[in-house]
Amino acid sequence: MTFDLSKTKSIANTFIAELRDETIQKDSMRFRKNMERLGEFFAFEISKSLKFINKEVTTPLGISQCDILETQPVLATILRAGLPLQQGLLNIFDKAECCFISAYRKVKKNGDFIIQMDYISTPDLDGRVLIMADPMLATGQSMVMCCKELMNRYNVAELHIVAAIASVEGIAHVKANLPKAKLWLGAIDEEMTSKAYIVPGLGDAGDLAYGEKI
Repeated sequence: MTFDLSKTKSIANTFIAELRDETIQKDSMRFRKNMERLGEFFAFEISKSLKFINKEVTTPLGISQCDILETQPVLATILRAGLPLQQGLLNIFDKAECCFISAYRKVKKNGDFIIQMDYISTPDLDGRVLIMADPMLATGQSMVMCCKELMNRYNVAELHIVAAIASVEGIAHVKANLPKAKLWLGAIDEEMTSKAYIVPGLGDAGDLAYGEKI
């Protein structure tokens, strides 16, 4: 299942446009906030697919029958770029536990790269719904590697993948390697550069949010 947020006209499209706009991007606080807002939109959409239970709630004037989320998902992200998007998810799933993964592109002398994963901090994921967030789904290699590592360690009940911008190639790679994953995407772009950056994309989400790295 693939959900494309851009297919429906909403205020979320404005936030995606601002994330892409090279002039607005100069305001890193606004960039982080717009990414966080997208996370909130995704959380709302994902919540529709989760399990609910009916519960009696006592008000000052009586009893109300309310539908309550049965269990909170676990919110995972790949450091550092994914933090604002994860925060948006956490604003809505506000009792959720979180998982953090350190993974990055390690570039070889010939320009090729491998995905280096150094660190995982996670709660128990057995039987849990896992939402993995990363702003950019480019080649899909880091996303697949991180998800597979968690799924090898734990019996994850359900996997949701969230990205602000995805490439067609990245989507295909995820579907081929994680066929049961549900994808929640802000927009889908057709092209990538020779260095595997999405075009038109938005640039380096981590640098735009937190400053250029050396």
